[in-house]
Amino acid sequence: MNVPTLHQQLRQQFRSRLTDPTRGLLHVLGAYDAWSARLMEWAGFEAIYMSGFCVAASACAVPDLGLVTMSEMAQHADAMCSAVRVPVIADADNGYGGVNNVRRCVQHYERAGVAALQLEDQVSPKRCGHFPGKEVISRQEMVAKIKAARDARCDEQLVILARTDANAVEGIEYTLERGWAYFEAGADALLIEAPRSLLELEKISHVFSGKIPLVFNMVESGLLPQLSAQQLEEYGFRLVLYSTKVLLAVTTYMCNMLTQLAKQPTTTLPVLPFEEFLTLIRLQDYRDMDV
Repeated sequence: MNVPTLHQQLRQQFRSRLTDPTRGLLHVLGAYDAWSARLMEWAGFEAIYMSGFCVAASACAVPDLGLVTMSEMAQHADAMCSAVRVPVIADADNGYGGVNNVRRCVQHYERAGVAALQLEDQVSPKRCGHFPGKEVISRQEMVAKIKAARDARCDEQLVILARTDANAVEGIEYTLERGWAYFEAGADALLIEAPRSLLELEKISHVFSGKIPLVFNMVESGLLPQLSAQQLEEYGFRLVLYSTKVLLAVTTYMCNMLTQLAKQPTTTLPVLPFEEFLTLIRLQDYRDMDV
């Protein structure tokens, strides 16, 4: 009898959590590296989201315009999955090319250990879902990508999260048709990016609630006002991603701290005690294993 690996167990755990209607909304923060993922796990979050926006900014200091390669993203996914023992949802952008690129992307991400993979329908180069000027591929091409992603995974528990950015390009009615096509193609969850009104949320809920797990991307300064957890649950959402919240918070603190230090380098600032940092980074675990 084969014993499931940790990554297989985490995929099963995440799929069960996502599809169980008796459990509440799952709140997941966007991580920008393995360390931020570790701290999210320490704080008690059930899962972690590897945000492409955050990785592009933190690793390369570039905007989310498709500038980070698949191999770079897969390396970050591997580092995050190695750092934590909770499910990791990984942003895979548009699969980094055509159908064959999607297959290779899924294989690399699965080997890295992710529990779910988010695949979107933007053209290359893609851009952040809340940036203007987006373009989308045809519905048929995205359906082919979803089918390719399903075929490429070795573990059927790996969740394929289909995301559509068509709302800003084609309007909500065509976007709903795309979402339904992605559902029929075998997507395990659906994210309709950047809804622009509560009426659009109602339409999304009416078509998909109870049929496929719905995911909401909560972006600071996005196109839709901030919604409460209760509101999102009432619309039928199962998972909410706070993709940029931590990166923006960390950046705010660093800018303030660095400004103070630049003016007066000897300024004493509140920081985590060094011994507590060593505990979080699990130094003793490595000492215990050292021969």
